[in-house]
Amino acid sequence: MESYAQVLNFAIPFFVVLITIEWIAGYYKGITTNRSLDTISSLSSGLTNTTKDVLGLSVVIISYNWMVEYLAIYQIESKLWMYVVAFIGLDFAGYWSHRWSHEINVFWNRHIIHHSSEEFNLACALRQSISNIFAIFTFLFIPMALVGVPTEVIGIVAPLHLFAQFWYHTRLIDRMGILEYIIVTPSHHRVHHSINPEYLDKNYSQVFIVWDKLFGTFQEEMKDVPPVYGVKRAVSTWNPILINFQHFWLLVKDAWRTQSWWDKIRVWFMPTGWRPKDVMNAFPVDSIEDVYEQKKYDTHLSNPIKTWSWAQLVIHVVLMLYLFNNIAEVTLPGMLLYGLFLFISIFAYTTLMDGSKYAVITELIKVLCGFSLLYWQGGWYGIDNVVSYGSILVATYLTLSMLMAIYFEIKELKPLRIKGVLR
Repeated sequence: MESYAQVLNFAIPFFVVLITIEWIAGYYKGITTNRSLDTISSLSSGLTNTTKDVLGLSVVIISYNWMVEYLAIYQIESKLWMYVVAFIGLDFAGYWSHRWSHEINVFWNRHIIHHSSEEFNLACALRQSISNIFAIFTFLFIPMALVGVPTEVIGIVAPLHLFAQFWYHTRLIDRMGILEYIIVTPSHHRVHHSINPEYLDKNYSQVFIVWDKLFGTFQEEMKDVPPVYGVKRAVSTWNPILINFQHFWLLVKDAWRTQSWWDKIRVWFMPTGWRPKDVMNAFPVDSIEDVYEQKKYDTHLSNPIKTWSWAQLVIHVVLMLYLFNNIAEVTLPGMLLYGLFLFISIFAYTTLMDGSKYAVITELIKVLCGFSLLYWQGGWYGIDNVVSYGSILVATYLTLSMLMAIYFEIKELKPLRIKGVLR
């Protein structure tokens, strides 16, 4: 947990620099790579996922350590080959877990957040799930366990394999020659993120494109079919926490509403998007039929509220990094409550970005939670030892955040709702 938190001290600035470079390069090429609120939503999703991972908020059904101990029938002697086998094994497992996340209804909920952006850029790569609470695909690591790849090697290779999937989320890099036949390139992954009928459910590979070609899911990007990004049932929110559970909530409602007991069971395991007939007729859900008529989600907010949203994001990156760098000194209950505060806070400011009528209420809940933690801890988790008057700064931020939410609700959001611009 602590070592992963330390790695993020280098990874997060690295990602931010690359996203900024992409933004600037797109500007000079005349290509709009990022929309402000969409980018904030993507980065906020990255904060929630990273916080979840560092706090260890997941349940492993079958641990890899157990499999190595009881299933290993051979031990690779060469350390180099050990790492090579681990990387290839993770990529093979990644292909199938990725594919099943697209093809099976209940598993789509684990992955929808990654595809929810209607843009395709480096920021959207950070849209990662918090709803995959149960690690159910570890059985795909059995081949690595059989040849005795140690748990420590997987622990080193897994973050590298994950980070290797960041760079190809961009529209600025065209075809890459011979590499198109070996690794996943931006062109391949643009196809994967597209909702065009020609591209849907293709190119699941994560590093080596060979898996798609081997298992019949490869599709080349076609010049006469420009990719359209997003999901067929548009999420229509900037709130990453809502997006994470949107599809699951639809499945729950469908299972409850259908009259067929068989449909109540199979709705979870049918192909993604399948719904019982009686529910589909009685409770239709909007879906994009003509992708070229797609209307991207936008709340049409002013520059001041967008600037405030960026400020909120930066503040929460700082608060998150403070937790990660002081995680050894924070007790488990305090650590979990800190994480809960970050989740509530991100929920609050992205609800404001949506222009929701509940924005002030969610902000009030966040502020009450923040002041409760200040009172319970007698300050903000020892921050006064690091920054003079740090707890006062946190209290000032909480107060300002509440006042800004009220101000924007009165001056901007309520008038926009009256005009019908916002829901």
